[in-house]
Amino acid sequence: MRRERFWKKACAILVCCLVSAACFRAPREREILVSTAISLKDAFEELGELYERQSGVAVRLNLGSSGVLQKQIEGGAPADVFASAGMRQMDVLESAGLIAPGTRRTFARNRLVVVLPSGSPLELESFEGLAGPEWARLAIGNPQTVPAGQYAAEALEHLRIWDRLQARLVPAGNVRQVLDYVVRGEVDAGFVYASDVPSSRGKAVIAAAAPEGSHAPILYPIAQVRDAASPGEARAFIDLVAGGSGQAILERHGFLPYR
Repeated sequence: MRRERFWKKACAILVCCLVSAACFRAPREREILVSTAISLKDAFEELGELYERQSGVAVRLNLGSSGVLQKQIEGGAPADVFASAGMRQMDVLESAGLIAPGTRRTFARNRLVVVLPSGSPLELESFEGLAGPEWARLAIGNPQTVPAGQYAAEALEHLRIWDRLQARLVPAGNVRQVLDYVVRGEVDAGFVYASDVPSSRGKAVIAAAAPEGSHAPILYPIAQVRDAASPGEARAFIDLVAGGSGQAILERHGFLPYR
């Protein structure tokens, strides 16, 4: 009987300890999930750090091509904020009612350029020059899912050389993959944003910019996702991106102001 009373008392103490531990467990870290175009990677990492210092809320980035991120959100993947490198992907989500009304804002612009591996013996003065036979392999983001590829296709069609280049195009899943192909010397040139080039650390150089008016304006929209788990925090992050501090960070990373 004495042993039985001992074990009952021990079990009761253990249960109390477990309940106390559960009650006094440190609160789970607050965070928001931002699905963002990979061309924004460096700028949004810095913006995320600033937001966390100011709010105590961590920013977790889900990086990819805008089209893939759009499909993820359509499929019900969690996200608090969506930042796209193209209007088309945001338009689709907004039309489907997956963007919180009144939260969409355009916050940056960019330029489409052709880059070459540093030290390439080839020379290029304009996009039209890519029609020359010396340009055998050209990396391009998939125009169906990668806005940079969409803009490149528009520019090449505008210049009437798209059809002539079809056999030379090397598709990539996102704009940073295009840059990787160029840096590794696996292609002669690639189509990226001007803001991507600094991340190559001098291993890729700009050879030419797309002619003015040859493609749709490269605009970056951002919005709160309708089913955001943390809508208030999501809107605060959007305000930071569109505000003075956010714009200064974006400019430092090579983006152009929207206005």
